[in-house]
Amino acid sequence: QVQLVESGGGLVQAGGSLRLSCAVSGRTISRYAMGWFRQAPGKEREFVAVISWNGGRTRYEDSVKGRFTISKDNAENTVYLRMNSLKPEDTAVYYCASESRPYGLGNRKIDFGSWGQGTQVTVSS
Repeated sequence: QVQLVESGGGLVQAGGSLRLSCAVSGRTISRYAMGWFRQAPGKEREFVAVISWNGGRTRYEDSVKGRFTISKDNAENTVYLRMNSLKPEDTAVYYCASESRPYGLGNRKIDFGSWGQGTQVTVSS
């Protein structure tokens, strides 16, 4: 059974930074793309970033490009999301997810079969 556990969320002022972590068990992430999604109150869950199985390729949602960086440590089976220059509109629950097929690089919710429980990020103005 694949389990994903996010941590690192919290309350931060606009312009600040946070680093989210996602520890994965039950699957070695070295064969799978890993993604981050977020869901704000009253809105659909949306794609934020994805990183390929070997870390060589990344994709980002337009509004976070240049501010967020996704990375993974295959040896530690952990994925990270570094968030800089945070804005109030980044406030959401952030979810880590593992792609269902090995060696992919999807950005749709349907591409990801395993999800964490989420961690709250709140950015105050």
